Amino acid sequence: MDTIGNQTIWGLLDDESDPRSVSNESIRRSSGHFVSSYVDLAQKIASLQFLNREHVLLFRGQKSDYKNASGLTTIKPTIFRAISTMKVPSRHSLQNRFSQLKKAEEVLVERYRDLELVGADRLSRYRLLRWSILQHYDVCPTPLLDVSQSLRIAASFATSDGADEGYVYVLAVPNLSGAVTASSEASMQIVRLSSACPPSAMRPHFQEGYLLGEYPEIGDVPPFGQYKHAELDFGRRLVAKLRFNPKTFWKSDAFPPVSLKALYPTGKRDPLEQLMIDLKVEIEGDLL
Repeated sequence: MDTIGNQTIWGLLDDESDPRSVSNESIRRSSGHFVSSYVDLAQKIASLQFLNREHVLLFRGQKSDYKNASGLTTIKPTIFRAISTMKVPSRHSLQNRFSQLKKAEEVLVERYRDLELVGADRLSRYRLLRWSILQHYDVCPTPLLDVSQSLRIAASFATSDGADEGYVYVLAVPNLSGAVTASSEASMQIVRLSSACPPSAMRPHFQEGYLLGEYPEIGDVPPFGQYKHAELDFGRRLVAKLRFNPKTFWKSDAFPPVSLKALYPTGKRDPLEQLMIDLKVEIEGDLL
């Protein structure tokens, strides 16, 4: 995808109290702007969204800030990650991962048809929808990245008991339209999971989830046409990196973190969960 820094963007750097015009690289190199509470975070995001009017802001929560060999925050889809962020996965590893993904897609479509679930026809036609379900239920690595339109949900994902820090990444994407937004200018596509996923997949609805991917869509095996590894890093869309202390961040009773039970519904609250667990077990023998 294109780098957001090629356009005029407003962001927050480490010790500055107000947003200013910044480069994407400076944000990625920074240690992150500290926010003291959820209210403080929400106020900072309100300023950023007002100033970055040509973009929609989506959020990703992480418990750590991972940087590459150049010292830049890296936010890659799972299928493109190596064990160390300082390296890229080998061609052999990528081929195995894409083979596993293809098998998972085939089994997913078969199970949907066998169970006569709503949306089976759409699922068989559109690979992006198959990837969306497999990614969001953590069945296997895909070329898509999980984000949320909910700031509170992203911050909840970044919260870990006993940890001293959590991170909320703010990514700027083109204006959204429909279930899938494809932008040739930004070279990316955005999937609104509540519209794209069949109704039996409840987890994306609870998490207010979106997925980000490359446009045009990446092929089945490397070398993925003209894409370079650096282009597959959604750190290129970063406009702010916000860090907080989970022990004090949620001090207001009015804004508690979203519980894991709410983020990951089970049983009757999410009919697709068991199907995804069984599918993961079936393909587990393939190399990740």
